[in-house]
Amino acid sequence: MNLKVYNTLTREKELFVPAEPGKVKIYVCGVTPYNHPHIGNARPFIIWDVIHRYFERQGLAVTHIQNFTDVDDKIIDAAAREGIAWHELAGRYIKAYFEVMDSLNVRRVDLYPRVSGHMPEIIDMVATLVDKGHAYVVDGDVYFSVQDFPSYGHLSGRSLEDMKAGARVEVDDRKRHPMDFALWKSAKPGEPSWDSPWGPGRPGWHIECSTMSHKYLGCGFDFHGGGSDLIFPHHENEVAQSEAFTGCAPFVRYWVHNGFVTVNSEKMSKSLGNFFLVKDILAHFRPMVLRFFILSTHYRSPLDFSDERLTEAERAWTRLASAVQGARQLLAQTAEKSAAPASAELAEAGALARAEYEAAMADDFNTALAISSLFALAKSLNVACQAAKDAAAVDRSGIEAAVGALEDMLSALGLIPEEQPAEGGRDEVLVGSLMEILLELRRSARERKDWATADAIRNKLQAAGIVVEDSPQGARWKRV
Repeated sequence: MNLKVYNTLTREKELFVPAEPGKVKIYVCGVTPYNHPHIGNARPFIIWDVIHRYFERQGLAVTHIQNFTDVDDKIIDAAAREGIAWHELAGRYIKAYFEVMDSLNVRRVDLYPRVSGHMPEIIDMVATLVDKGHAYVVDGDVYFSVQDFPSYGHLSGRSLEDMKAGARVEVDDRKRHPMDFALWKSAKPGEPSWDSPWGPGRPGWHIECSTMSHKYLGCGFDFHGGGSDLIFPHHENEVAQSEAFTGCAPFVRYWVHNGFVTVNSEKMSKSLGNFFLVKDILAHFRPMVLRFFILSTHYRSPLDFSDERLTEAERAWTRLASAVQGARQLLAQTAEKSAAPASAELAEAGALARAEYEAAMADDFNTALAISSLFALAKSLNVACQAAKDAAAVDRSGIEAAVGALEDMLSALGLIPEEQPAEGGRDEVLVGSLMEILLELRRSARERKDWATADAIRNKLQAAGIVVEDSPQGARWKRV
């Protein structure tokens, strides 16, 4: 394997070498189930689904863990507003999570541990940190002492002085240092609580992932993932408490973080009112369009969300899906025709697409570049299928090989070409196919320097409400 991965810990791309030959262990921070999943939730889980598939295709045995934070202030507050039990509300939204992720073809991971099911292990880890002098007890609360962990701040690249100067934490004179964080919180009236050596209470946010990842993956496992917003404080604190608990470093060998989801270049957030639930998006766009949209941007880059960008993704996805569907239909409809010699051009297009695709994925899981490599193959496949419709003989082996390669690479990304358009989406498929034909006719006219025909196509499309924009990568179109 010649995979290079950007490691947040070292801030550079590194050659991936499994901790155990033939195996790869992954822990990904899951959702806090107090509401329906939003697009910011969908992005990391689609990305890690692709990474999981990638390792399996490389012949590695994958152990993939993803938690549910089912004990949290947000869950407690939401349940109180509805007048129901906290675990009932968490269960509802865990069910909602699986419903939308199933529709997006995100496969189930090996285990989904919940905080509520790991209280003995959490209490044991906190007690051990106290015994080792890395944590202290104040009035039933337990805090981790960051000053007793010299490498604190290494993951996020911050010093304690910088953190203290820029801290926006609630002042608590009981803490030895402003950046000390809670491992255990004493119970408040009306909140769920568990008995502990320090009195009834519940875990702090960070300790849960350290406990569950250590239980199921041990120390020094391969990958820990999540959004960039988790680097500090959540993952920084995980490193500190995990390595202090085990005495083993590094706690994780490769830290992989995806970029933010933005709306008009602003980070998506409830406070800004630009918050989009997956279920609401899927009421207007097919699941594969949303999955394709997310994978069309490199995972470390910001993903700017809008209806317009989703519509552009739908058109692009339709081109790839239509190439597969059209080829399969042609092969079925021309079964009685004689076989023509295999096309060298089609074989070359397939080999080139495969090589570019594999190189892109081996370079830090670059799904955006991997997807772009497929369009030339789809175009060659369309040309071959169009020629075969009127020919006496069909290049069956060449078309079968090309469409098989295209399907295989899409499948590796979890994209399903056979998915049928949602109600009202069939027109988009037809429009996308017709636009591809018109833009190809216009390109041919421009190559012949037949400017009158090229301009006529553009002008008639504009009159119909479609603008054609020329770019170094070719012509693009959009509705106005």
